[in-house]
Amino acid sequence: MHKFALAAFLLCSTAGVAASYTPEELASRTIERRAVEAVIWGIPAVNYDLMLQEMLTKTEGKPNQVLYWSKPLDWHNQTLTPNPDAIYLMAFTDTKEGPVVIEVPPAEGGSLNGNIVNVWQMALEDAGLSGADQGKGGKYLVLPPGYKDQVPEGYIPLQSDTFGGYALLRSNLASHSDADVTKSVAYAKQIKVYPLSQAASPPETVFTDAGGVVFDSTIKYDASFFRSLDRVVQSEPWLARDKAMIDQLKSLGIEKGEAFLPSASVTTHLEAGVKEGQEWLEGRYESGQIPFYDGSRWNFAGSPELVKSAQAGYDEAESYPVDLRGVAYSYAFVGLKRMGTGQFYLISIKDKDGNSFDGGKTYELNVPADVPVQQYWSLTAYDRQTHALIRNVDRASRSSQIADLEKNADGTVSIFVGPKAPEGKEANWIPTDPKREFELMFRLYAPTKALFDKTWVLPDVGPVAK
Repeated sequence: MHKFALAAFLLCSTAGVAASYTPEELASRTIERRAVEAVIWGIPAVNYDLMLQEMLTKTEGKPNQVLYWSKPLDWHNQTLTPNPDAIYLMAFTDTKEGPVVIEVPPAEGGSLNGNIVNVWQMALEDAGLSGADQGKGGKYLVLPPGYKDQVPEGYIPLQSDTFGGYALLRSNLASHSDADVTKSVAYAKQIKVYPLSQAASPPETVFTDAGGVVFDSTIKYDASFFRSLDRVVQSEPWLARDKAMIDQLKSLGIEKGEAFLPSASVTTHLEAGVKEGQEWLEGRYESGQIPFYDGSRWNFAGSPELVKSAQAGYDEAESYPVDLRGVAYSYAFVGLKRMGTGQFYLISIKDKDGNSFDGGKTYELNVPADVPVQQYWSLTAYDRQTHALIRNVDRASRSSQIADLEKNADGTVSIFVGPKAPEGKEANWIPTDPKREFELMFRLYAPTKALFDKTWVLPDVGPVAK
């Protein structure tokens, strides 16, 4: 059939069919539908922007400086599933004026584990003991998109496809004693951040202490989500793999070079879309856990498929796991270039009987002897809904760095998690909020072969019998 005849046939065959939706209904449904997809796709960048905005509005910190916490993290740090057993430092980089150097010291008198990422939290490189410098120290050079100049000798070049990004640097602790914390902070302050243009005589790096600040970058599932997304669209180049989202976002009022000024009606539909996106992410998080051991309640912290794709720079011909990425950045932040080398994480959201963890009940984890780590292990409890440290509790974790942690006669360690410490077990207890559910993360720093060949097995967490 000739193409014009076919068009006429299709027109005639659909003429007279009653429309299912009015134009107004179609417009509103389009906004809500595309808002859901924007949430899933855009959450890594929004996650980044929320942390950046907290620094800019809650502290005196600025890009190309270092924001740090002078003590192990407590609940005031409301980033997603952070590690409360290390000294945290964040250096947000801005390369619009040229390359930026992140200089890390050699592992002498201290050590660190670091990860350097772009705006989409895709790993550019790891730093420190498990990074490219292997603990020898190094000058990591973050290059802006399209950088063509020759890189000077002596630098580890990191070609970014975004102008913004950050480095998450954790200064390791020998213990939680005041002396060891002070030592770890002093070591961390050897880190330097400066423009390459000033490398001949670098200015002194500015360090801003965020300790005690309620630094809340938990995901906000309301219209503000799209303001964060708009800031990223306005400040960063479109990546080739994401150009299908250009028109999708235009329909939400987000367009490069244009002000984001949604009407009251559009805002209502954006709110509906972001709420649906939240429900989708939470449902996928709940149902998509992948056990690390057969039949176990301990799961991979990140899908192996996602890790593989991210480590390839999301440049695989037949894979771009946006859904898995969206779920991951709803409960965590940063990206690792070498997952399993410097650190490995296991997540548990249910007890051994398959029930969600209830903050009003007490649970026990019996950590087997000879944990396969060269550095340390830890167990941390997080708020199940926000994925941040549980608010208003005195501590969030127990780790092998704790001097008074009690060991059993056979070398195992019993950790208790609940609203009240069992009698005589305060040193091995992690408090919870009795009104809220929680989740657990087991960290292994510098893990060894016994973890991956599973000759060492972490048992499931079970409720303590009353």
